[in-house]
Amino acid sequence: MTFEQPQTLKSIADLIGAKAVGNDDFAVLGTNEIHMVRPGDIVFVNHPKYYDKALNSAATIILIDKEVDCPEGKALLVSDDPFRDFNKINTHFTNICNFKEKAEDTVIGENTFIHPSVCIGKEVKIGKNCHIFPNVVIGDRTIIGNNVIIQSNTVIGGDAFYYRKVEGKFDRLISVGDVEIQDDVEIGNACTIDRGVTASTVIGEGSILDNQIQIGHDTVIGKKCLIASQSGIAGCCILEDEVTIWGQVGIASGLKIKKGTVLLAQCGVNRDLEKGTYFGPIAEDFRTYLKKEVRLRNLK
Repeated sequence: MTFEQPQTLKSIADLIGAKAVGNDDFAVLGTNEIHMVRPGDIVFVNHPKYYDKALNSAATIILIDKEVDCPEGKALLVSDDPFRDFNKINTHFTNICNFKEKAEDTVIGENTFIHPSVCIGKEVKIGKNCHIFPNVVIGDRTIIGNNVIIQSNTVIGGDAFYYRKVEGKFDRLISVGDVEIQDDVEIGNACTIDRGVTASTVIGEGSILDNQIQIGHDTVIGKKCLIASQSGIAGCCILEDEVTIWGQVGIASGLKIKKGTVLLAQCGVNRDLEKGTYFGPIAEDFRTYLKKEVRLRNLK
């Protein structure tokens, strides 16, 4: 998330009641998760296991639960609860409506049809020549390109599935990002596409999604991808262009699938994949899988 106006280290420290380590006027431009950070961003870390990763990331402001040596060119915000304070910063700078206010700021392009039963949040932009079917829900800040088809009962821009456990209860990291649906995308019935926590979930130009597909927060789907029904893609994944995914495929979080890869039905992906065709509960090269099957049958 990028702030509308740059902030200072002192102003953010005062907002959350944290100790600032660095120049009071140190520029703060926004917030982001660790995999998305840029110079000027705040990233939070609340476990020693991830201190080095956060301190050595592109982020220049580290919201941390212990005072440590501050890397050159960076600043610290020392807090007793970085998770809580990251939420506080994000919600302070984002108008979170969640359909409690009437959306009067929607921008809709010419020749776009939206069924009267569609529910639209605030700050939504919809392009030209789109067709949005009954009972679709479009959350706050969603951007939809031209020539997009969204079929019935699909939800775009729901909250990310991102929690921590505190005193036996689950505490949500509040989602202030958005969803971007690019031109010429088709989305089937009853799909769910979560918005980014601080950045964007993206469906690339010309991609086609079948029915009952789940796309997690901050995942980026490339151009001309084809995804069959009941597939689930966890958060923070990158699918490059022209990836084909057949039915009931599952992809774990934070993975990268190279351009032109084919994932056959019920494939389980637990690591980054180079271009190829994969099959099996722990994705393996399809030809290798077939050779193994032949050997097993020949053991009789």
